[in-house]
Amino acid sequence: MLSVLVNGQECKDPAHAVAVHDRGLAYGDGLFETMLLAWGKVRFLDAHLRRLAQGCSKLGIDYPGDDVLRAEIDRVCGSRSAGVVKLVLTRGAGARGYRPAPGAPCTRIVSLHEPVESPSSIRVRWCRMRLSRNAALAGIKHLNRLEQVLAQSEWQDPEVEEGFMLDSEGELVCGTASNIFIVRGHELITHDLRYCGVRGIMRGEVIRIATELGIPVREEPLWPEDLETATEVFVTNAIRGIRSVTALEQFTWPCGHITQSLREAVDRDA
Repeated sequence: MLSVLVNGQECKDPAHAVAVHDRGLAYGDGLFETMLLAWGKVRFLDAHLRRLAQGCSKLGIDYPGDDVLRAEIDRVCGSRSAGVVKLVLTRGAGARGYRPAPGAPCTRIVSLHEPVESPSSIRVRWCRMRLSRNAALAGIKHLNRLEQVLAQSEWQDPEVEEGFMLDSEGELVCGTASNIFIVRGHELITHDLRYCGVRGIMRGEVIRIATELGIPVREEPLWPEDLETATEVFVTNAIRGIRSVTALEQFTWPCGHITQSLREAVDRDA
């Protein structure tokens, strides 16, 4: 960790920066955003803050406001040109018990981390861990990530970069840290996330750009058998961008024309 602010104050010792009775620690009662700092600019910052505000509205957490968060992100980034910015927002400290006290100030944690490298094409695997369905939490990036933690604990093979996750009813929803797109013919399809999964920032950019390029896009339920008819498969993530999926057990796909066109278009928009 290169730098961290907690509630706007520079933190020299992050291990002792948050109250032990913070609800984010006790219950996962909060939200987070992970953003890419590239060429001195936080990419898609407006979209990240918009999703965070929407999540606050769903959870009933007071949103601190764009101006406060932008200023703290700027302070953490300083003069650095590259890195990963993480913004955590919890409901704040509270008494023991699930019921939150009204009006408690939220906790803001903004930190800067080293940049990450990511290959443009990856191998993936199936995860045994299933995602629970809960339409009330679908789409937002809340702090309850135990399903993803357990899913990523299933493998140690460095050649496998990502795992595909089904929900409790068997729909193919997402990767452990990515959204999934398949290409069928000249059409782009991604899961509709009506019951679970994160409505990713890069996912939204891909849908927008594909529409501008005249590529038909559908958001609908996906199933494992949909991979059998896919001509291209790729995953998206705000930090790692667009990555072609080249292998999943018996399936293989090329890094195809549509995937490459979308990757180039996203890079041009950066």
